[in-house]
Amino acid sequence: MKLHRSAAAALFSTATLLPVAAFVPSASSVRTVSSAVNTPTIFVPRGGAIGDDSNNNNRDKKSVRRNMIGSILDLLAGGGDYELVKPEDALPGREQKMPNIEGSKHYVLGTDMTKVPEGHKVAVFANGCFWGSEKGIWRLPPAGGIYSTAVGYCAGFTKNPTYEEACSGRTGHTEGVRVVYDPAKISFVDILRWFWEAHDPTSGMGQGNDRGTQYRSGFYYFDDEQKQLIEASKKAYEEQLGRPITTEIAAASDYDQYGGLWYYAEPYHQQYLSKPGARPYCSAQPQGVSLAPFESWAPEGLKEKHAPKLSENFWKKHAPKRGCSVVQESNEPIPDSDI
Repeated sequence: MKLHRSAAAALFSTATLLPVAAFVPSASSVRTVSSAVNTPTIFVPRGGAIGDDSNNNNRDKKSVRRNMIGSILDLLAGGGDYELVKPEDALPGREQKMPNIEGSKHYVLGTDMTKVPEGHKVAVFANGCFWGSEKGIWRLPPAGGIYSTAVGYCAGFTKNPTYEEACSGRTGHTEGVRVVYDPAKISFVDILRWFWEAHDPTSGMGQGNDRGTQYRSGFYYFDDEQKQLIEASKKAYEEQLGRPITTEIAAASDYDQYGGLWYYAEPYHQQYLSKPGARPYCSAQPQGVSLAPFESWAPEGLKEKHAPKLSENFWKKHAPKRGCSVVQESNEPIPDSDI
């Protein structure tokens, strides 16, 4: 949950608080669209100035406690969801790319965060606050399976958005993770399983106390095989959870008309949880439910090619636990011996 500092002051210092009209709860958890974007969205910033990669502790000390703010805003919103801005109402953005990203190295893996080596594939998903989402993936074995991870803003309508713009709800983006992986070492299905089990995919526009379209669950495919696997696993996991999954599933190419699916976030967000002074925060809500065996839901014709490479013994030991425990885990990748 994010609250702009000026809005936070108004929220606690005035008798009128914030008009309920500022929030647009939808009729269901399914993605909906709203034109009501003239009233500013209030949010709690996790960071400071745009692109400022220094003094994380000072920024964190200025943050408002999420639990308290989340409770207040949920009351104001009636506990409902938020509606996605229309493309024509989204902020215009800019042509300039995020500075200090091109050629930068992964803080843990030491690899190029923007490069896609020959033979490697890309996966992009969103499942809550991107700090914890990214950490869970960069830790997956075996060595070299995950080439790099990065956090950013995906599936929106504004070119090259900033953190504050994405948090306003007026760009249409959700906080996401971009994974570059070697399919010869780790399967797309392994990444997909971690995605499902590491959050609550039934929670509509948000995870835990982080509410808003910028926290919606989503998985975005780059080819038909990824699409089939995402949709088949969603059906299986939905049956296991016993309630509708609200995860957005869309083609990466759907966003070409808006400049592309993916935009990198500011440098200070990249591998944030691994950096000195990082605040161990994660909003995801793992449900403690393991995805059904691959063979029970895999599309015919893809079972051999996309068979998982991580064993059930691995999942018994390292599967996401309730409470988003990934923030307490080591920053180093899980050793190959645990596969």
